[in-house]
Amino acid sequence: MVAEPMIALDLPLKVLAWEAADGKVWLSYNDPDYLKQRFSLFDELVKNIAVIKPLINQALQ
Repeated sequence: MVAEPMIALDLPLKVLAWEAADGKVWLSYNDPDYLKQRFSLFDELVKNIAVIKPLINQALQ
């Protein structure tokens, strides 16, 4: 947030679990690659939030 204050709109990262009308359960979140593009972040900064992907996968197992 120091390097790009506007990213505070999306931090801390959140994951939304929701059930669709057809009974399927979905997880939604802002992908770190999307945030990188949206805020023109350097790779060095993105690695700090990219941990969300493996954490979500681990939680689903």
